[in-house]
Amino acid sequence: MNYEVLEGAEEFFYEGNHVGVLVIHGFTGSTQSMHYLGERFAEAGFTVFGPRLTGHGTAPEDMERASYEDWIKDVEKGLNKLQETCSEIFVCGLSMGGTLTLYLAENYPEIKGIMPINAAVYMPDLIENYETLSQSEMQFVEGIGSDIKQAGIKELAYSKTPVKSMSDILLLSRLVRDNLSKITAPALIFKSTEDHVVPPENSFQIYEAISSVGKEIVELENSYHVATLDADKELIADRSIQFINARI
Repeated sequence: MNYEVLEGAEEFFYEGNHVGVLVIHGFTGSTQSMHYLGERFAEAGFTVFGPRLTGHGTAPEDMERASYEDWIKDVEKGLNKLQETCSEIFVCGLSMGGTLTLYLAENYPEIKGIMPINAAVYMPDLIENYETLSQSEMQFVEGIGSDIKQAGIKELAYSKTPVKSMSDILLLSRLVRDNLSKITAPALIFKSTEDHVVPPENSFQIYEAISSVGKEIVELENSYHVATLDADKELIADRSIQFINARI
């Protein structure tokens, strides 16, 4: 069965200069969460691509059919797309998009810099929940979208999460966590001080484990997990653009 892409969840591309920025959305979310950041990068003159991860932005039943290998292929294709016209590439991702950002940095040392936002590498509560759910007949559980501090803002994300997909994000997280020391690219790590989806300690674990000489954690005090739609989105954009401009 083919599922239609929801309005606002489509992939997006902005043609700009020789600097390419790949922006990656999160688990059960959509490109909608990265639109503002993508637009700001484009305004700064960069070439920007925001891919829609397989099974996202359509229906939870579609996501259930996807695997973490599909998501890796999606971001690798995105990297290749930018490399066709860009000589310098940066990667920015939210949540699982941050995990995929780290994966790319582990495997593609030519990446000039990364900006993971509330990236997931170790989620003990999710591991425990999945172990219980995997023994049950449950196909879906309540969604995790719209963890946003600012009132009146809604994330375009699934209202339910496939249990099978929980296994995929856990496998991806473990794969990335085991290889963090391979990362040498400069890293600007964004961390919400209060996050109800990914434990904030993940950002410290990433900071400590990567081999990058240039690395920094930026605290987001006014945002929850979906910080790219929250009160600190301007701060994320401003600091990221400064980070990129300092390295090109």
